Amino acid sequence: MNKKITVIIAAVLIIVVLSGASYFALVPTQTDYTPQLQTLIETQWEQYIADKPDFEGNLAMKISSPKGDFFVSAGLDNDLTANTHFRVASVTKTFTSAAILLLHQEGLLHIDDKITDNIQGRELAYVPDTPDYDIPYKNQITIKQLLGHTAGVFDVSNDPIPDNASAPYAGTVYTDYIKELDPDCTFSFDQLVGAAASNQLSYFPPGTNYHYSNTGYSILGKIIERVSGMSYADFVAQRLLEPNGLSETFVPVSGTDQLIPEPFAEGYTYFEGVFYEYTSDNMSPHVAEGNIISTLNNTNRWVSLLYSGKAGLNADMVDLMTTPLLDINKGYGLGTTNVEGLGYGHNGGHMGYLNIAQYDPETKVAVTIFAPINFDALGTEINYLYDLGRAAKQTLGYSEPAV
Repeated sequence: MNKKITVIIAAVLIIVVLSGASYFALVPTQTDYTPQLQTLIETQWEQYIADKPDFEGNLAMKISSPKGDFFVSAGLDNDLTANTHFRVASVTKTFTSAAILLLHQEGLLHIDDKITDNIQGRELAYVPDTPDYDIPYKNQITIKQLLGHTAGVFDVSNDPIPDNASAPYAGTVYTDYIKELDPDCTFSFDQLVGAAASNQLSYFPPGTNYHYSNTGYSILGKIIERVSGMSYADFVAQRLLEPNGLSETFVPVSGTDQLIPEPFAEGYTYFEGVFYEYTSDNMSPHVAEGNIISTLNNTNRWVSLLYSGKAGLNADMVDLMTTPLLDINKGYGLGTTNVEGLGYGHNGGHMGYLNIAQYDPETKVAVTIFAPINFDALGTEINYLYDLGRAAKQTLGYSEPAV
């Protein structure tokens, strides 16, 4: 090779190498906040179990942020990862709300329609004209009111049927009564709504108040099926899970599908001074309102995509989800809670599991946390998780200390 050319090539290589070195030197290195977050979660775990000797279970947290992704845990199981499965409980409502709003966005339903109206462009009502759906005020209830818990629909999975009802399950929670008789019973939307209809139970006229209702979301599950022509599980899987890369999220519907896919976190419940291991369960009474199983990674991804308008819903639909219907409902929108310092998402509690999943659009930080559930102080336990999430954001430099 010509000596002059060799010298030129060598000089160019030196310049490239030096330029590259300078470039990489200018790229800021990312701080690993894991040690600080680990100390934080261990401290919070000690506070969580302080008045519950020998309390079992785990506290686990995943944070996704512009400063990096972080996973930490404390408690019983040292083998937990961000891909460990758990029951997300009422975080399921974010999927149901997204499904309804996706159908609204596509013009297949309108959320201001009454549930007794015909489906857009079809001679078929949103809910069947059968005794199972003959609930009080049914001609006045809108789809939007169901989403925002302002429809007044009686919740047969949370509240006892009144003692004076003419039914063998009077004085008990309907779903608990049926599961006692048949632990493997596969509940249907018709059956659940029918328990409220047959006893003519309601909290108030639609639009006049706020009362959380799982049974209202059972009606929404039925509407999704009648509008889409698909089962609830298939619609959620095909339109929400698969397009958004949520391959470790599952929608059990059968009464016999009671196990959690491996690897899973064992669920523990504290109730009236007694601990219970409660990992397996029949989730069919909770389809569309609390049945979904996921992981910290998938749940964090879901709320991040959903509330940033990247999960299939446009910005207008996200605005609908995040806007409360009434001033008295503490910031609840359509299947969405607004938590100060953490943003939008939902909390969930089921036997064995308590969790929160929130996304802050301002900081682009998603926080998902799960823990064993203490039914003796449920509101306090949820606030523990919110405080932990806010403290974790502060550790990353995103927010002020939780009040």
